Amino acid sequence: MTKESTRIRREEERARKRTEILKAAVETFGTKGSANGTLADIAQQVGMTHAGVLHHFGSKENLLLEVLEYRDRTDVEGLAEKHIPGGPDLFLHLVRTAFLNAQRPGIVQVFTVLSAESVTEDHPARRYFVERYAMLRRDVHGAFRELCAQEGVTDLAAIDMAAASILAVMDGLQLQWLLDPKVIDLPAASEFAIRSIVNGVLSPAPELGAYKR
Repeated sequence: MTKESTRIRREEERARKRTEILKAAVETFGTKGSANGTLADIAQQVGMTHAGVLHHFGSKENLLLEVLEYRDRTDVEGLAEKHIPGGPDLFLHLVRTAFLNAQRPGIVQVFTVLSAESVTEDHPARRYFVERYAMLRRDVHGAFRELCAQEGVTDLAAIDMAAASILAVMDGLQLQWLLDPKVIDLPAASEFAIRSIVNGVLSPAPELGAYKR
């Protein structure tokens, strides 16, 4: 076996082990949350030591961030498997995401806590969230433009606000759901909010004008 083939084999094994750890972390944090889920729990699932998990990710905070990135990647892969394209059908994907999130409260908790902390300067998760929101706004903006073109809507001034509003409402509903899951139906409320914002762009209501007074 050559040095190059040995290097490739080691890199493949390292990638496989990292993925195994991430899957265990999704399960652990998804059921126990970020505070109660420990690196020792994850290490036990994958047959490693606590130090072994740290060797791959450096810290629990780094692992939490990579869990969110892994969730994003696997959600998109699941979207592709269902052959749901971009454009207006992106709104269906957002509803589906809310349904999936209702089954993994711990991961939603990780997302909510890290997103709030990321607004501070030099937070390690700041870049992830800045780039994530920029990408999502861009995707939702594109979906709105396609939908408006299909429906013959020519006034596109509200699209930027609508794209940001959908993301804000979804994240806000997640927070309310985490605090009181018996009261908030996350998938149903998310679908209602998305439909309301989409309909508001296609058939805008009269301006209230209260802020002008």
